[in-house]
Amino acid sequence: MITVAKYKSVARSGPGPRHVAFIMDGNGRWASEQGLPRLEGHRRGVERIRVVLETLHDFDVRYVTVYAFSTENWGRPRDEVAGLMDLFCAAVEGQTLELHERDVRIVHLGKTANLDPELRLAVEKAQRLTAGNGGITLNVALDYGGRDEILQAVRRIIRDGLDPDCVDEETFNRYLFTAHCPDPDLIIRTGGEQRISNFLLWQSAYSEYYHTATLWPDLQPAELERAVEAYRSRQRRYGKVAGPGV
Repeated sequence: MITVAKYKSVARSGPGPRHVAFIMDGNGRWASEQGLPRLEGHRRGVERIRVVLETLHDFDVRYVTVYAFSTENWGRPRDEVAGLMDLFCAAVEGQTLELHERDVRIVHLGKTANLDPELRLAVEKAQRLTAGNGGITLNVALDYGGRDEILQAVRRIIRDGLDPDCVDEETFNRYLFTAHCPDPDLIIRTGGEQRISNFLLWQSAYSEYYHTATLWPDLQPAELERAVEAYRSRQRRYGKVAGPGV
């Protein structure tokens, strides 16, 4: 049983990542291996987020982003998409209060126009309820695409009439869905694939990547610990030359 204080904000204790993002791959394959419907794999995948939040709290991670549904995922079979929307709605409605009690802030990344009205309302209510929380921020990328995010940012900048010569990276960041948080330090992709998949294209310019063959529903705290330790062992240079002897 996880206590209410489990996700509360604590002082940083080490040079680990502040923001960890996940490409949650392998739900369908996991279900197939278990002889279960694909939607059951997605349901187990949603449940896995709780384990991830608890584990990363212990590493003092302050921001977690999960890639729940991409702009390209609308091309999946209609029944699967409908099932996913129902699953997301049930998850948001059923888990928001618990996450709120644990001081988690929920932020939606992506568009809402294409979401079912019930899901859209649930997402809006979850964001309003948790807006003032100071623990982990959980970004849920739902109907999200990196290219689409950049295009939307450009359109808003044009509509706002900004002087092109005054648009620098700091200004551009303010027009992204992630304006409220730092860029991801570490991006973890499960399921063995090694693609970016249109995820946080601008924000991941200098993110560290960690790939694991583990399917998302099977992701355990031990694997997350290995990912964090791998991050800690790397030297982030941001295109610069390291010091002598390094």
